[in-house]
Amino acid sequence: MALLRSADPSAAPLVAPAIVAAFDGWIDAAGASTAAATHIADGGETIASFDTDRLYDYRARRPVLDIVDGTLTELTWPDLSIRRVHRGGRDLLVLTGPEPDFRWQQLGGELVTFAMGLGVVEWVSMGSLPTAVAHTRPVPILATSSREGLLHGDEQKGPAGLLRVPSAALSTLEFAITENGVPTVGFYAQLPHYVNGPYAAGTAALLEHVGRHLGVDLPLGDLVEAAAAQRRRLDAAVAADDESRAYVARLEEIAGEEQRIPSGDEIAGEIERFLQQRPGDDAGEAGPFRNP
Repeated sequence: MALLRSADPSAAPLVAPAIVAAFDGWIDAAGASTAAATHIADGGETIASFDTDRLYDYRARRPVLDIVDGTLTELTWPDLSIRRVHRGGRDLLVLTGPEPDFRWQQLGGELVTFAMGLGVVEWVSMGSLPTAVAHTRPVPILATSSREGLLHGDEQKGPAGLLRVPSAALSTLEFAITENGVPTVGFYAQLPHYVNGPYAAGTAALLEHVGRHLGVDLPLGDLVEAAAAQRRRLDAAVAADDESRAYVARLEEIAGEEQRIPSGDEIAGEIERFLQQRPGDDAGEAGPFRNP
């Protein structure tokens, strides 16, 4: 039984279509990558939906129930879909929603068939990781690519050497697409692990990199203002606490004047700490202080 239910796009044939994908849960710290996906897909038409009953464990990811004045009024189920938007003369197919619990391999196979049928020419994954970086620095972006020559010269590909971590569903889908000859890249924002909740600067950084890679303009809307306001709140929180101020200063000292690629051991250590401090796959992480 198929997981993917596609509909023919309502407009003209697709132009240089690219799939842009992000799942919430694993590798979506602060919800930055799914926020970027939602931003890109705004106003798009749904061209594919999925059999969520066969993809999700509803006891782990329960549907949301609204109760108004003692009456059950609305039930919202986890939703995974692909929306089509036309940006900069080409089509972007935005795959986003909760990370599936089941049938990753079948889903990958069906997405390959879907992508080949529509003539998809590239795949872009987005994610965000809790890392030992300071909020006072530009958001570093860690990049991956299926072959050389796909990234801009100033984009950091890495880390070097072997990095062995628990895989995300998103990575298994990207791998399936790669094995069928479609070029793939990934952009992963490194976010301050002490920030709790949404992080607008991370979302904006992902949009900037994805837009440049795809050669399309992805307006940031109110993200720039939101990032500036959050920076002011974080600065105030740090200034009010000696321990936090010293911690951020140490992160700035480590970073120096140049952004750097974290080592595999550093990333693995952050992921291990992330899992230990926040059981489950919720995005974000607590630290020496919380985002006010």
